[in-house]
Amino acid sequence: MAGKGFDLSGKVALVTGGNGGIGLGMAEGLAQAGCGLVIWGGNPDKNAAAEKKLKAYGHRVLVQKVNVADEAQVEAGFAEALKQMGRIDGCFANAGVSQKRAAFHELSTEEWRRVLSVNLDGAFFCLRAAARHMVERSKNGDTAGGRLVGMASTASVHGAARAQSYAASKGAMVSIIRALAVEMARYGVTANSILPGWIETEMTAAGVADPKFSGNVLPRIPARRWGQGSDFAGIATYIMSETSQYHTGDSFVIDGAYTIF
Repeated sequence: MAGKGFDLSGKVALVTGGNGGIGLGMAEGLAQAGCGLVIWGGNPDKNAAAEKKLKAYGHRVLVQKVNVADEAQVEAGFAEALKQMGRIDGCFANAGVSQKRAAFHELSTEEWRRVLSVNLDGAFFCLRAAARHMVERSKNGDTAGGRLVGMASTASVHGAARAQSYAASKGAMVSIIRALAVEMARYGVTANSILPGWIETEMTAAGVADPKFSGNVLPRIPARRWGQGSDFAGIATYIMSETSQYHTGDSFVIDGAYTIF
């Protein structure tokens, strides 16, 4: 394999919501490949646990308490990350919340805005900060490029009843990423989205524990199991690596074949 292949030594990736679930799974995969990490999360206890786990891989780790829905916190957090780490080579806009289940005609404006403030506005703030940094680097002669990654969902491509705000935010994520892929290519920056299916995380814990819900969902997953955060380690490493430098504008579906069944 030409170049460094999957060796991420010297690179730094920012993973929002990287203190648990899919985010931590991606972060562990990146750490195993030698990548430095910036982890953003809102829960101090989860942040501390993630920091301990990731530092065990022997690479630089910076953990920050950042609410991605707050533009000022994102800008300040990104500036501090650059100060301490020197550069950000990849931004994984992974932080997100689910919708409190409600019939669409009963969905409150407050709930609609709460979900989009994190899943859509928050992703915008993070991706914009990262893109600005990557463009500046490119204009200053840095040819390393960069990686922009948006965490979408299979809810963006199939009917997600009682979850319209969540589905809307994830569909928008796919569109933003496709537009970024076209615009950022001139700077050597790729942009891709990831679409998880049914993954066992804190967000889905209630459903996973519900025998009726689980009994309805699992038979529809050909892999016959819930996805795990660790199932995203490989795709994160691939995206961050030199091997993916010509792979952009894609939507990676990680769902055990749920969507096509």
